[in-house]
Amino acid sequence: MQRILSYMRKAIEKYNMIEEGDKILIGLSGGKDSITLAMGLKALQRFYPKKFDMICASINPGFDFFDSDFLKSTCEKIGIPFIEEKSHIKEIVFDIRNEKNPCSLCANLRRGILNSVAQREGCNKIALGHNEDDVLETFFLNLLYAGNLNTFAPISYMDRSKITLIRPMIYISEKEIRKFIKRNNIEVMPKVCPMDGVSKREDMKKMIINFEKEIPTIRANITGAIKRANINGWKE
Repeated sequence: MQRILSYMRKAIEKYNMIEEGDKILIGLSGGKDSITLAMGLKALQRFYPKKFDMICASINPGFDFFDSDFLKSTCEKIGIPFIEEKSHIKEIVFDIRNEKNPCSLCANLRRGILNSVAQREGCNKIALGHNEDDVLETFFLNLLYAGNLNTFAPISYMDRSKITLIRPMIYISEKEIRKFIKRNNIEVMPKVCPMDGVSKREDMKKMIINFEKEIPTIRANITGAIKRANINGWKE
C-alpha cells in the first residue's frame, strides 16, 4: 500500500485534487482499479492533513450476475459507506439500442448516474479509478479514431453538476495495481461487461504492449508529451 499511496499522493498534491472538507464519491465497479482506489483513499484519510469524507457508489447496470453483496462486503472491510444505484444501462445499451460500439454510451450513462448520486448525497467530488494505462489508451483512441491529441484530465470541474471529477491513480500502471492486488490476496469482482476483451480500448492496450517491445520507454515518452503539450490540464 505504501507504494500505491506514494503515486496517489503525488497526483493528488500536484493537481490539488483534495481540499479540506471534501466529500468524495468513489465510483466502485468492484474491479482491481476501483478497489485499489477505495483502499488507497481510506489509507490516505488516516494521515492526510486535509480532512475529507468518502462514500462508495456502485451502479448496477442490470445484469443478473452483478454481485452487490460482494461490493457491500468489500466496502465494509475497507470501512467506507456503500450505496448501490440500480439502473437500466443493460436494457438501454444492449436491448433497446443494440449498440455495436456500446462503450461510449455506457460511459456517458454511468457518468450521469454518478453525478446524480453525488449531488443527492452531498458530495462535491467524484473519484474514478483510471490508471496510467487508461491515460495512454485514451490518448491513442483519440489520435487514431478521432484525429485529435487528447486524453482525459487529471481533474475537471463540471459546470452543470458543480462537481469536480478527480483521478488519483493516473501515475499508477495497471501492472503495479495487479501486483498490489495479487500480493495482498484481494478478491475482486469478475467483470460484468460483455464487451470486456473485445473493445477498441482492448485493441489499444495490445498495441501499446507491442510498441513496448520495440520502444521500452514509450510510456514515459507519451506521458511526457501529454504533459509538455498541456493536454487537458496535464502539466510537468
